[in-house]
Amino acid sequence: MSKILVCDDDREIVEAIAIYLEREGYDVVKAYDGEEAMEVVQKDKIDLLIIDVMMPKLGGVETTFKIRESNSLPIIILSAKSEDKDKIFGLRVGADDYMTKPFNPMELLARVQSQLRRSTVLNQKQDEEKEVYQKGGLVLNNSTRQVTVDGEVIRLTGMEYEILHLLMKNRGRTFTSDEVYERVWNEDSCGSSNVVSVHVRHIREKIEINPKKPQYIQVVWGVGYRIEK
Repeated sequence: MSKILVCDDDREIVEAIAIYLEREGYDVVKAYDGEEAMEVVQKDKIDLLIIDVMMPKLGGVETTFKIRESNSLPIIILSAKSEDKDKIFGLRVGADDYMTKPFNPMELLARVQSQLRRSTVLNQKQDEEKEVYQKGGLVLNNSTRQVTVDGEVIRLTGMEYEILHLLMKNRGRTFTSDEVYERVWNEDSCGSSNVVSVHVRHIREKIEINPKKPQYIQVVWGVGYRIEK
């Protein structure tokens, strides 16, 4: 049974989400601010976090950023803000998905199921695969899920790691944004190229000396992304 942490300062929203999740058989843990959510994640094994952006003490974006320093669990951010810049910022700090309030509870359930499936597949791959991939000073060790550049450990979110792993494992092959999304998120892309581009840009900022003149992840204009052999 997957354990899901729901965090929102609006207790009615927390209760409503909990009802839908529990009907599907999930074990739900509740929190009402970011600090409380972090305490739960540190003490308990949480399989997925649903967290609101605007909360007292510690907001959802700040909480996501702090959790990402040591934990790669799937995170879905909820927000009343619908502007692209807010969604992009949420993704940049480490969220795996973003939903705008008000939302359809059935869509939230579908996204929860999708993220948990992806997480399960990634964990299985981690157990099954023991490869090390290298391109110049960039090394990805899939056994330890560690990425280093010139010997320095690079912290990536779960989604960033899987995108880089896909490209490193298939060096020389160009993937379209839709292909990246479908392979990493394990669902139809439905025009999610912007989500992929945000993650790729974030990876570049972490692994490239000069992201504007990348050594590793190349953009094939009008096609997609690749890492040269």
